[in-house]
Amino acid sequence: MKLITWLDDLRNDDVDIAGGKGASLGEMWNAKLPVPPAFVVTSEAYRYFIKETKLQDEIERILSNIDVNNNEELNKASKEVRYAIENVKIPDDLKLSIIESYHKMCELSGDDETFVAVRSSATAEDLPDASFAGQQETFLNMKGNEQVLQAVQECFSSLFTPRAIFYREEKGFDHFEVALAAVVQKMVNADQAGVMFTVNPINQDYNQMVIEGAWGLGEGVVSGTVSPDTYIVAKDTQEILSVNVARKDTMFIKDADGVTKEIKTPEDLIEKQVLSEEMIKKLENVGQTIENHYKRPMDIEWSIENGEIYMLQARPITTLTEKKDSKSSNEIEGKIILKGIGASPGVESGKVKIISEIEEIGKILDGDILVTKMTTPDMVPAMKKAAAIITDDGGLTCHAAIISRELGTPCVVGTKGATKNLKNEECVTVDGEKGIVYEGKVGKPEEKAPAQVVYAGAPVITATEIKANVSMPEVAERAAATGADGVGLLRAEHMILGTGVHPGKILNEQGEGALTEVFAEGIRKVADAFYPRPVTYRTLDAPTDEFVGLKGGEDEPHEHNPMMGWRGIRRGLDQSEILKCELKAIKKLREDGYRNINVMIPLVTNVDEIKKVKEIANEVGLKLRLDVEFGVMVETPAAALIIDDIIEEGIDFISLGTNDLTQYTIAIDRNNENVSKYYLENHPAVLKLIELVITSCKRAGVKTSICGQAGSRPQIVEKLVEWGITSISANIDAVETIRNVVARTEQKIILESIRKQK
Repeated sequence: MKLITWLDDLRNDDVDIAGGKGASLGEMWNAKLPVPPAFVVTSEAYRYFIKETKLQDEIERILSNIDVNNNEELNKASKEVRYAIENVKIPDDLKLSIIESYHKMCELSGDDETFVAVRSSATAEDLPDASFAGQQETFLNMKGNEQVLQAVQECFSSLFTPRAIFYREEKGFDHFEVALAAVVQKMVNADQAGVMFTVNPINQDYNQMVIEGAWGLGEGVVSGTVSPDTYIVAKDTQEILSVNVARKDTMFIKDADGVTKEIKTPEDLIEKQVLSEEMIKKLENVGQTIENHYKRPMDIEWSIENGEIYMLQARPITTLTEKKDSKSSNEIEGKIILKGIGASPGVESGKVKIISEIEEIGKILDGDILVTKMTTPDMVPAMKKAAAIITDDGGLTCHAAIISRELGTPCVVGTKGATKNLKNEECVTVDGEKGIVYEGKVGKPEEKAPAQVVYAGAPVITATEIKANVSMPEVAERAAATGADGVGLLRAEHMILGTGVHPGKILNEQGEGALTEVFAEGIRKVADAFYPRPVTYRTLDAPTDEFVGLKGGEDEPHEHNPMMGWRGIRRGLDQSEILKCELKAIKKLREDGYRNINVMIPLVTNVDEIKKVKEIANEVGLKLRLDVEFGVMVETPAAALIIDDIIEEGIDFISLGTNDLTQYTIAIDRNNENVSKYYLENHPAVLKLIELVITSCKRAGVKTSICGQAGSRPQIVEKLVEWGITSISANIDAVETIRNVVARTEQKIILESIRKQK
């Protein structure tokens, strides 16, 4: 009988000895991953403890015939079992083995008495088809023989918390077939800590890693007490796709006596970003290594002390294929009364029930909306009844988020004020994907028959993204039905032309809010149709000859060649009050939960234009590159030739506007029929400029796209793929054709590469 084992002797298949957590730590330790040293009080030690203390009969008596759905009955039984386990004497030989192992760890650490974390590790937890996460307990900053022994004993008793009893009954596990090991691990006194998912658990994007972090120990993030920063990283490029800096009012620390305490976060850290770009990428690297090692998506706990990264836990993600059949969040209209972080997708309506104390969970009936500061594992029975869940605190990886995704229940976390702003019994609608709570019962304004596109054969998958150009919001559904990977170009002009009124007139007569709403409404229609696929909005590119016919357009200047006149971002900066409305519209939509909108500026010719746009965006409260991805159109030879300077100024992507790039490069007005036969998008000079831009951006890690007519021409597309373009945005009717051309070109490149190796 092995009472104690060290990580050196454990692998991932030793769950029956060390529990899921212990086995996983052993696997990572032996894979040379950064894991703090630890020993495990084994499951055999637990069974020996139960047998020698003659506790099994007593536990069986207490648990016989209890109704786990009766919260009062469940809590009473749990307290009795736990009291019995925690107040019995540990057998002497087991006690001695734990003390000797603890002393050995102190010697390895060079301390007389070192701080350790004692973590519960059940033999049925963290299995591929059943997550027992959060059901047993962890005790931080234990020091000395007595504290370590007591923590191990309390870990043993935590196998019988109300949520653990409930979960085993629901999953059909025998209470005594499941045993518990206790991991005793050197404590990391974290400066920053958190969790990461190697697959985005909300949109189930396997190319996105979600990292959450807060100051101090990780207890605040795991428990949901602290709303953490959230970072989303593209695994293939390590590009940081999203940064959400939360307000972290409290943090957990180890005080001078080694006691874990929740304290107020220092003022200068409350809204400071927890992780630098460099550290985010380092964590992503480690997370990718762990996922590759386990060959499956993983949920990982991490901490950082003095700049060194440590992995504290890794378990399989078990909720990626469990989707509840619920209403889509697209096109919901209603009064927004609360916003937070979308943590579990779906849309449900119901009556609010605010839970302030655990004893109140009996109030939750089937179909209610459970509202609380933060859920705890004891609330699982009530969470199972709820139609949706709303919390004040937490992030994507807090308890409420994890359990809601497992249950398939829509959930919005981190609202900061749900328990204060909502009222018991009022009806609300919860959008768990966008993180929005609406007043009353709302849904789609009308059910429309979806646009249908018929495909022959299986869908074609390409590494190069194939997107659609959208000129009018009204065609968004047809564009989305093509299966395009997003919108590479959403033009703003038709949003204005559709009103029949010049934007300046709207602004002057109806005010900033009215013009902002014009832009927001048009963008919203497209963002809804494609959600969560990305939509790239190009700010207004208004040649004077197009706007002169609008009401209020009589003051437009007369230009002999409007294509080379007052248009693009040069006009946007001159009429910054209109540009501000566009940026405010994007900010508004982002706050409404639309995280799939990017923005780019047209007709860039110098770096100063980019700087000025960033300044204007900051004035309206929209942080380009932080709140939304920001890019520029490369439509002029000037932009192509100074691409390195543009990259250095700071952009996320470029989009090649080959219609204008061609006319400006070879001196041909594309609207002049007298010279139309000389208009060649495959002109060698044009292609050289395109190649220069793509290769420069590729070298700098900046994404590249094309949204001009050339993106719909197969012969040019082949060259774009060979040069390494990231995405191609084609006309709606060309999406399928271009996808097939790209697929063939990618296969050709792979085949030629293989042949060269032979």
